[in-house]
Amino acid sequence: MLKERAKLIAYWVWTADLVITAGAFLLAWAIRSHLAPMLWPQLFPTRLYPLSRYLGLLPLVLVIWTLLLVSGRAYTSRRTVSLRQEAWEVVRIVILGTLILATTGWLLRLDFVSRPFLVLFGTLDLLFLLAEKLGLRLAARRIRTKGLNYRTLLIVGINPRAEEIAAIVNAHPSWGLHVAGFVAPDGDAPQEVQGVPVLGSAADLPAILEQQVVDEVIFVLSRRQLGEFEDALLLCAELGIRARVVLSFPHIKGRLVLDELEGIPLLTFMTTPGAPFAIFLKRLTDLVVSGVTLVMLSPLMLLIAILIKVSSSGPALFSQVRCGLNGRRFKLYKFRTMVKDAQDRLDEVAHLNEVDGPAFKSRRDPRVTGIGRILRRLSLDELPQLFNVLAGDMSLVGPRPPLPAEVAHYERWQRRRLSMKPGLTGLWQVSGRAGLGDFNDWIALDLAYIDNWSLWLDFKIMLKTVPAVLSARGAA
Repeated sequence: MLKERAKLIAYWVWTADLVITAGAFLLAWAIRSHLAPMLWPQLFPTRLYPLSRYLGLLPLVLVIWTLLLVSGRAYTSRRTVSLRQEAWEVVRIVILGTLILATTGWLLRLDFVSRPFLVLFGTLDLLFLLAEKLGLRLAARRIRTKGLNYRTLLIVGINPRAEEIAAIVNAHPSWGLHVAGFVAPDGDAPQEVQGVPVLGSAADLPAILEQQVVDEVIFVLSRRQLGEFEDALLLCAELGIRARVVLSFPHIKGRLVLDELEGIPLLTFMTTPGAPFAIFLKRLTDLVVSGVTLVMLSPLMLLIAILIKVSSSGPALFSQVRCGLNGRRFKLYKFRTMVKDAQDRLDEVAHLNEVDGPAFKSRRDPRVTGIGRILRRLSLDELPQLFNVLAGDMSLVGPRPPLPAEVAHYERWQRRRLSMKPGLTGLWQVSGRAGLGDFNDWIALDLAYIDNWSLWLDFKIMLKTVPAVLSARGAA
């Protein structure tokens, strides 16, 4: 019943989101087409195309917004999500949706779509959706102050972790959760813990669940005790009560995902991004941007290849085996910036290394040619890696792909930087590029990128990459 009610509320919120988005779309058209020419005729001397043309775009807008809202888990329980976090998710969704809409209009050559209209639509939609989320929050809090819309929890287990969970729930009354009591694993237990009553022992659990209102049961037990409560878990399933199990693995940090294999439940520990739709959009962005950029910059790349061939002996392109996702090896392509026997002379310049650890970086590398130094300074030597992005070996944003020889000297914790597809640019590049001398700092930035990855983070890194390249900060 509670699940059905939650789904019904989610459907209504989704409907409200789409109505608000459609309203913002229509209002943006009306303001830009009628009000703006009246108030600012010099900036907006003409009206937009008729509304009938824009209405054909509205279904696409609603589809894009639905996909982004669903993939952003906007319709799951928001009880334990802060208003600030939810507002940021709305900002990210509206900005990303507007960018996707603008890109689609450009690719499909929809000339009637006005850029001021898109900016106005995105701004209005953002304001309206934020107002809606704030209104829903205030309404939910008002309802909960009257003792309604609460979920009742029962905690099985009396130990420091169980007390911590109860304290967290009690410290956040806006979540709409209420701890009804504790259940002791055995008969030896106090009458109350942190002011919350102990309702009985394990033997009393069936009667407690049948006689009291309980929405969820949280089992906070040791792994040994958990095996003794299998019947209790089955009882929760029979009664339709949600059961949760707190797992304590002190040396493992990551997200937990419950999956299944032909009906066999699998508990997955994930320390890498696992949002399928967001990852799909990341790959789609890689394909579109790398393909379009290769076409647009092909004359420049041809000119660079000619200059390299004319200025020094050897091929224009340099290929090297690198480690990609989870250590998969692939050939990385760059414009050659060094003399052709540079690899054989690595030992001669090892003393010039400016990076701690297994990687090699030097601003004074004598193997670099004259044209190569210019290419490196402007990062133009990286352009052929767009083919690696197109092939799927790399992404536009991610940790830089290391050499197998470097990976062989990694400490175990450093290997996690291979858990995401390598990229043309990343946090390391926009934080100073090759100017960072501490290898552990370099790795820490890559791991921070993996732990906090989102499409919005990729977008910010790509925006910061442009000034980083133009200023040539720390380029080697």
